[in-house]
Amino acid sequence: MTVTVRYTCPHCNAMVSLERPPDLADRSVTKVRQPGWEYASPDDPDRESADGIEFVCGEDGPVTDLEGEPVEGCGRPFYLNFVRYEQGVELEPEPPTYGGPRFDFMR
Repeated sequence: MTVTVRYTCPHCNAMVSLERPPDLADRSVTKVRQPGWEYASPDDPDRESADGIEFVCGEDGPVTDLEGEPVEGCGRPFYLNFVRYEQGVELEPEPPTYGGPRFDFMR
């Protein structure tokens, strides 16, 4: 069983749809890769075992606006990041790039 999930391109707000298993572990959609994470393409059959999925807006299938009308994508990459665990503990990206201020300037 799969469900259709829609992701918004953070560059142009176009929507891309993807068939996924219903037990999602999505963390965020970002404009940049998380350092050290491995990304799969949307058509990779093993994409759920990767750290996330790399989309290229408009090149990985049809894109629509919020109402479902076809639009052209911007052609820029964006990244769906999955939640990652190590020994049962959720891992944070290092450094976190999914949003919010960073206060690591004293390191």
